[in-house]
Amino acid sequence: MRDRSSQTYVGIYNDMHGGMTPIGMIIKDAWVFGLIPETETCEGWKLPDIQTLYDKVSAAWEPYGHLVSRLPPELREKHTRIHEAAIKRAKEAGWVPGLDVDSEMDGSFE
Repeated sequence: MRDRSSQTYVGIYNDMHGGMTPIGMIIKDAWVFGLIPETETCEGWKLPDIQTLYDKVSAAWEPYGHLVSRLPPELREKHTRIHEAAIKRAKEAGWVPGLDVDSEMDGSFE
């Protein structure tokens, strides 16, 4: 595997299928929990920055057992809004769930 520590992320809207990737999920969940503003696409972030965000998102999910059904109503509504909008954008751009497998996500970093 190549060293990606100096590569930069392309941003959620430039990522495969508009961010329907593991990194895109981290960003959308960071929006849900208010860890970054919804205007932050993470374009230009390095892999260590994404890892730090992942750690924060994971910690934010812990009290809810990483389950949407356990989120308080306001967070559940925000999660639904953010994720439904992302799914709609991705489908309009041609995304088909299950057909987007890319084990190394090579397109995510430049």
